[in-house]
Amino acid sequence: MTKEHIQELYAFTRNHYVYHYDLQTELVDHLANDIETIWQEQPNLSFEDVRDQSFKKFGVFGFMDVVEQRQKAMNKRYYNYLLSELKQWFSIPKIVITLTMFLMFYTAFTSRFAQYFFFITFGVLAIWTLYKSIQLNREFRRRSELSNKKWLLEELIFKQAGSVGIVFLSQFYNIFTWSDVFISNSKLVVLTAAVFTLFYLINYISFKLIPEKAETLLNTTYPEYSM
Repeated sequence: MTKEHIQELYAFTRNHYVYHYDLQTELVDHLANDIETIWQEQPNLSFEDVRDQSFKKFGVFGFMDVVEQRQKAMNKRYYNYLLSELKQWFSIPKIVITLTMFLMFYTAFTSRFAQYFFFITFGVLAIWTLYKSIQLNREFRRRSELSNKKWLLEELIFKQAGSVGIVFLSQFYNIFTWSDVFISNSKLVVLTAAVFTLFYLINYISFKLIPEKAETLLNTTYPEYSM
């Protein structure tokens, strides 16, 4: 297997809709090993014939099933990072900040200006989510242009950050409709304050903390990332 063959395999994976370098590398390694095995049994076959023979083993949908499995695995890894960071905000000493934030929301939502505070709080979250989404998308494009490679985890960090917050914002109409109920019932006020606290923390972690640790996370996940 020559270097030229390896480069052809990378091009082959790209032509079959695999755009992330880490997934391409995994598939190229698999194809290269399988091609070597086939060549040992059928040395007279051309590289293209052996490559196509190996590719047929992936089935009717080609690389799609493998890509889907790896995307699920990487999504799980990303959310494990997020959950690990979130847990720290419920342990000493950060729990003091978390409780302070909760009490601020609770106090605001039980005051005479509760409905105003409710929409101000929601509005700040909306503006922060939109601003950071645009900023991180631009950062991802810049990084991709510099390296000329796309990494699946990198895309999750910079393009899908705060997805929970975005889903939350998509429920604006429902939240607006039920806002009076949320702040008129003492039990629901506690729940509402807890939910806002949780979403502010998740957005802060996904939009700021994890992107700031991107280099460390990428180097840990991909040994070849810094090469």
